[in-house]
Amino acid sequence: MTPTTLRATPTTVPDAVEFRKPQISDGVRLWEIAKDSQVLDVNSSYSYVLWCRDFQQTSIVSAIDGQVVGFVTGYVRPEAPTTLFVWQVAVDVAQRGQGLAGRMLSGLLDRLMWQGISTLETTISPDNTASIALFTSVATHRGLHISQRKLFSPNDFPDEHAAEDLYTIGPRHVS
Repeated sequence: MTPTTLRATPTTVPDAVEFRKPQISDGVRLWEIAKDSQVLDVNSSYSYVLWCRDFQQTSIVSAIDGQVVGFVTGYVRPEAPTTLFVWQVAVDVAQRGQGLAGRMLSGLLDRLMWQGISTLETTISPDNTASIALFTSVATHRGLHISQRKLFSPNDFPDEHAAEDLYTIGPRHVS
């Protein structure tokens, strides 16, 4: 059995999930999950390994029986040091529908709020209703405000990439 065909069983109870910082050795699995999602932009395998080394403080993986079944990659924006930008969220197809993505995002925010992170940003293409629902749910459950605005048009990309809207989750600002 090749690593890309190795899957956790879909009957695993969500409480058996371990949430932790990624390790360099998890990079291969992150790349496989992204590739298998058939939705995410798949970055080079090198970028996932590097991500697990350089951005492990701002990323999280979920594992069942030692096998990574989901991940959230993010980084703190240099121009906005209280903002976590979430790059990718993915869950292995066999584990979807169990709330892992929301639990990973909440766990990551819980860890980072003690370091001064108060805002989360991400980009989502307008037709990605699952991601829009995920981030809206996280904002609602945490009692935070969510806003959306256009950020990248298809012309901003060198390929056939869809537009990307910026979603911002954080405390409601009073003007």
